[in-house]
Amino acid sequence: MIKATTKAALMAASISATMLATGFVSTASAKDLVVGVSWSNFQEERWKTDEAAIKKALDAAGATYLSVDAQSSSSKQLSDIESLIAQGANALIILAQDSQAIGPAVQRAADEGIPVVGYDRLIEDPRAFYLTFDNVEVGRMQAKAVFDKAPEGNYVMIKGSPTDPNADFLRQGQQEVLQSAIDAGKVKIIGEAYTDGWLPANAQRNMEQILTANDNKVDAVVASNDGTAGGVVAALTAQGMEGTPVSGQDGDHAALNRVAKGTQTVSVWKDARDLGFAAGEIAVAMAKGTAMADVDGAMSWTSPSGTVLTAKFLKPVPITQDNLSTVVDAGWIDQDSLCQGVTNGPAPCK
Repeated sequence: MIKATTKAALMAASISATMLATGFVSTASAKDLVVGVSWSNFQEERWKTDEAAIKKALDAAGATYLSVDAQSSSSKQLSDIESLIAQGANALIILAQDSQAIGPAVQRAADEGIPVVGYDRLIEDPRAFYLTFDNVEVGRMQAKAVFDKAPEGNYVMIKGSPTDPNADFLRQGQQEVLQSAIDAGKVKIIGEAYTDGWLPANAQRNMEQILTANDNKVDAVVASNDGTAGGVVAALTAQGMEGTPVSGQDGDHAALNRVAKGTQTVSVWKDARDLGFAAGEIAVAMAKGTAMADVDGAMSWTSPSGTVLTAKFLKPVPITQDNLSTVVDAGWIDQDSLCQGVTNGPAPCK
């Protein structure tokens, strides 16, 4: 479903379509701009926060917001982006379902002179501006928080989607932290699995199978986001193993509540409000003709496969029981939601 946040969306789309046809996209004023956003799966909790921040940036610039939800389908995402282009999008923000399958959409946008922001997930194409948090560092933070709680024992690695390069960036950072303990024989990785679509149900199924195969002899789990962590915690709880160290990321409200309860060790907080607002600003700037290299904070970055991209990386913050007040003070979550069901917990849930 395509959504518009301003009453003038259809008019703006018509104006923008004419501009595309005549090749004058870069001369558009902000009030004429239409920014199309393609979500891979809008059902995940965090994307609603990202969307609100993108809208805030576009509203500030007087630009129009259109969005589509691929519902975890890479083929639907391609047709969705065609629809956004047909409706007159002057810039695209794409959260890619599949980093490889998205290629034709980037080509189509390039053919029309439409700039692309690869949002939070790598699109390995120099024509797409890469905006994300430092995901290797996120992986380091996840592993460090778990390792601090379990400096030895049997570890399980629950990775993200095999179609998302972020899954391997995270895994790289996790391995960097654990490698010396593995070499010393203190940590043993007894199970490792990708999670198709980042879906919690798939993570839970993977965790259940690993628990069964190892007679529940698991001391720690490095899960790559809060959704997969939720699946892991459900599997552990069913076996009476709640409290086993488990990592995550995104600062999902449910995950932060688990941190307060002690069933999740860390959620690496990537403030989606900052990421979304930056995406909106960058999309508007590039639609108005700003070169990728001239975007504020842009840097040249080489992907693991050797592709040189223009990128911007924001800094994540690991949230544990030691600094839970941080997310309340920042207005990310209210105290009641954070502390629901918590008694005699960490600050601010005492």
